[in-house]
Amino acid sequence: MKRVSISVSTFLLLFILIFTPYLFSNDQPKSDFSEALRLIDAWLEAQRDYDHLPGLSVAIVVDQELLWSKGYGMADLEKKVPASPKTIYSICSISKLFTSVAIMQLRDAGKLRLDDLVSDHLPWFNIKQQYPDSGPITIRSLLTHSSGLPREADYPYWTRPDFPFPSLEQVKAKLGTQKTLYPPSTYFQYSNLGMTLLGEIVAEVSGMPYHQYIQEKILKPLGLADTRTKLPESLWRGKLATGYSALKRDGTREMLPLFQARGIAPAAGFSSTVEDLARFASWQFRLLEKGGEEVLKASTLREMHRVHWVDPDWETTWGLGFEVWKADGRMMVGHGGSCPGYRSTLNIDIPHKWAFIVMINAQGVSPGKYATGMRDILKKASNTVEEEKVAVDLEDYAGYYNEQPWWGEKVVLPWKGKLAVLSLPSENPAKSLTLLKHIRGDTFRRLRKDKTLGEEVIFERDENGKVVRMWQHSNYSDKIK
Repeated sequence: MKRVSISVSTFLLLFILIFTPYLFSNDQPKSDFSEALRLIDAWLEAQRDYDHLPGLSVAIVVDQELLWSKGYGMADLEKKVPASPKTIYSICSISKLFTSVAIMQLRDAGKLRLDDLVSDHLPWFNIKQQYPDSGPITIRSLLTHSSGLPREADYPYWTRPDFPFPSLEQVKAKLGTQKTLYPPSTYFQYSNLGMTLLGEIVAEVSGMPYHQYIQEKILKPLGLADTRTKLPESLWRGKLATGYSALKRDGTREMLPLFQARGIAPAAGFSSTVEDLARFASWQFRLLEKGGEEVLKASTLREMHRVHWVDPDWETTWGLGFEVWKADGRMMVGHGGSCPGYRSTLNIDIPHKWAFIVMINAQGVSPGKYATGMRDILKKASNTVEEEKVAVDLEDYAGYYNEQPWWGEKVVLPWKGKLAVLSLPSENPAKSLTLLKHIRGDTFRRLRKDKTLGEEVIFERDENGKVVRMWQHSNYSDKIK
């Protein structure tokens, strides 16, 4: 009887040791995004060439981890400085998020209310109000771009050749000559002037210069060592990317001079890297998950992410500082940036804890296209069923195949036990993706959207057994690399 008792005890102990981690762990197996990242890498590398971009840096955050980051092309074409994840770019209007966080910190500290009049904190706020009986201009209305203020201070700082941004004193000097465009809380009117005023409210209420407040209260606590409230002139044409114009008719871009946003810095003056903005996104995921307070209260960040303004046409929605929108049913928040020679975007998928950061040192391009392309490929990978087992090495077929003169090229890569085929360039890589299912030998069949099998795709090998050609619809494409 004693021997049986020992056996049962031993069995129970082994059961506890083996299965307790599974019974009590909430951790879910992480998705393997390696194939998706390989496809994203191939797409971005080619798309940069086809879009004639000087340089491009990107980062992807999943939950609180930097999943992947990379640079493509050049931070400076003439000096041949390569772009990297640590390259610094102007992030222009993404600056507004930091200004908005500062305002909300001061609100939480009881030093201001969102419904305070702007004039309560800035006695020199003397813009001509065309609709004085329509309601007050408040801090809240500045955060949501619904104040009715004009878009800009009255200076031509978006104009060549030297982009003459005004000082704060110059902004103040001309404010009284400007007038409101609309009654407050009537229309969405994006306003760099409004965000500039918020920056000055931060300074007035905190008793600290704006730049010092941002550094001490936000950037330093979050460990954003490469984020500044200005462009670091000493690093220009090196670690700080050189900005270039939009494409001209002859297919070239012109190098643009370095600028400083000066008095408009709270709206458009910051510089950063994709990895620093990845940390900024990770902080938001971390704060929302654990609650409490870290730089901001978790409840305050949620408040900023919620929709606080809907335009009468229901096409524009805005939070407190954050742009808020939906993509494929997913709630997204973030902001874009566009300054002389630079484009950037920060797209944060709140429910899935994904973030996508793109920075480009050129104008005339959409960074959102690259962020959306990465997100859609990652989404497709997360939705794909378990990997199929095949009897061939799919790496044999991986590479680039010539599609000239009809298209540029197509890339073939392994994808969950199948082959993924993408023609390049592509404005929508996930939608353009074709999957091939292995049948036998070097024969595959195209997988239709309804999961039925389409035509055969046959790969041809040379005398050494190396794949050199891809046949489809009785025509072929030669492998080029």
